[in-house]
Amino acid sequence: MTHILIDLRLAPSAVERIRSLPQVTVHEMPVSSEPTPRDPALLRQIDVLIAKHPPVNFDDLTQLQLWQLGTVGFDQFGHLRLADRPFVVCNARGVFDSGIAEWCVAMMINLRRDLPGMFRDQQQGRWNRAEPYMQELRGSTVGFWGYGGLARETARLAKALGLTVHVLTRHGVHPRHTDFTPTGTGDPDGQWPDRVFTSGQEAEFLSGLDFLIVAVPKTRQTTGLIGERELRALPRTAFVLNPARGPIIQEQALLQALREGWIAGAALDTHYLYPMPAEHPLWRFPNVIMTPHISGADRSHRFPILMGELAFENVTRFLTGQPLWNVVRRDELREGEVEVERYKSL
Repeated sequence: MTHILIDLRLAPSAVERIRSLPQVTVHEMPVSSEPTPRDPALLRQIDVLIAKHPPVNFDDLTQLQLWQLGTVGFDQFGHLRLADRPFVVCNARGVFDSGIAEWCVAMMINLRRDLPGMFRDQQQGRWNRAEPYMQELRGSTVGFWGYGGLARETARLAKALGLTVHVLTRHGVHPRHTDFTPTGTGDPDGQWPDRVFTSGQEAEFLSGLDFLIVAVPKTRQTTGLIGERELRALPRTAFVLNPARGPIIQEQALLQALREGWIAGAALDTHYLYPMPAEHPLWRFPNVIMTPHISGADRSHRFPILMGELAFENVTRFLTGQPLWNVVRRDELREGEVEVERYKSL
């Protein structure tokens, strides 16, 4: 008998499909908003954990073989030293891609047309047909630093809107046959980029962009990846979007870039502190849009549907010995053991 502990908001139909699998016992818990202690006797039975947060008494999971995360990032679990554990970790790649892609498109439109400026005019009852308010996206070039799921889905939408897509990756663009990709999303065959740049071509990549979207995970190598040199390489008319992780962009370099006009503005959904303190200067730039890490969120009405689809698929694959979706490699887990800051539970 395989024991499965569900501590995550899944669609009821998905839970029932998991329950209907042969030789399975499902333990469904009230969903925790933060790490919570669980019954040690129960945890010692569990073979598969489906959860966003680890139980406080994580070490009681002595029989665990698979942890299906409810998040894409895993650096927040660095203290658990997952790379040294005997079980497999799968993340939620693909589940949040549509939401983050929509956020990216919304931010590009907002920044290009200066929607914040229009709203300030509205609040003051000012009729202002300024030229920046009349601009459009079509014909612009968007560049993705990294080309995982969120970048591929954003690229799909960008191409439909008439943008040119450039990509910078370490190893080029390849199909992703081992990742969960919801039907109708993504770029499984790598067909969207108009141009692909690799390591050593950063300056050339950045110099031709209207929008830079940060789309790499936060690891030891990517923390502080984008600094003064990279921001100065962008055209002064370019905007930076960061739906990935705040510290990938060096904080002081970003502040200086905004103060001195190296870039035209930014949209930030991931940050340097959680929550960002009210006195932080990033709140007060008129050309910066700050959102509280909501671009892809588990409170979306689609999350339980997509997460349920992924969870059912991976449980089925686990039971039948098939390759799992979204396996996080040991080296990736080790790279994720970065403790520059701890993210609060959202």
